[in-house]
Amino acid sequence: MKILILGAAGQIARMLRNELINKNDHSIVLFARNGYQRLNVQDDKREVIFDGDFKDKDKLIDAMKDVDLVYINDMGDDKSTKTIIDAMQIAGVKRVIAASILGIYDEVQGAFGEWNKRMIGGSPRMQSQIESARLLESSNLDYTLLRLTWLYNEIGNTNYMITQKGEPFIGAQVTRQAVTQLIMDIMGEKSDKYLQTSLGVSEPDTDWAKPSFY
Repeated sequence: MKILILGAAGQIARMLRNELINKNDHSIVLFARNGYQRLNVQDDKREVIFDGDFKDKDKLIDAMKDVDLVYINDMGDDKSTKTIIDAMQIAGVKRVIAASILGIYDEVQGAFGEWNKRMIGGSPRMQSQIESARLLESSNLDYTLLRLTWLYNEIGNTNYMITQKGEPFIGAQVTRQAVTQLIMDIMGEKSDKYLQTSLGVSEPDTDWAKPSFY
């Protein structure tokens, strides 16, 4: 399999790249703004770096040559999301896993939902995430949308739980390590299980009024 990581300099993207390098033999395309300065090839037989912007459709199409799956590390700019979707359709790439945020369907309830709205509910970034999700869900792509709760790092903590679209979102936090594990699981044996789905992603037993690190 050949995998394109868009936003490859991000924290989860870097963790995903390391997991892919160490645990299977997939080819990896690393795409990032100022990618040549921010990234280094670990295995020149399996990796290639593209230095580019998400709004550069021609560069995206070039990076998607022979790609089987695209991972989008951030959908905080809906214009970029539209360009990525257009590029995938032109390049003939169907499978995409995309990272979004909780609250895009107003699905977070209770005290945590109120706290989350105060923190990010009315922000321009939230509006871009909502529109990005709408664009992806209305496309003809085989998508899996990940609605991530508040993120932190904890080495070795790969515990995650998921909720489906239409269900209340539960869980105030999740580790980036757990999100990386979920992406690996979706790419692996669960690759067909989550097509055309929007998954809420959190850590079990964190049904709190706010994340522990706030």
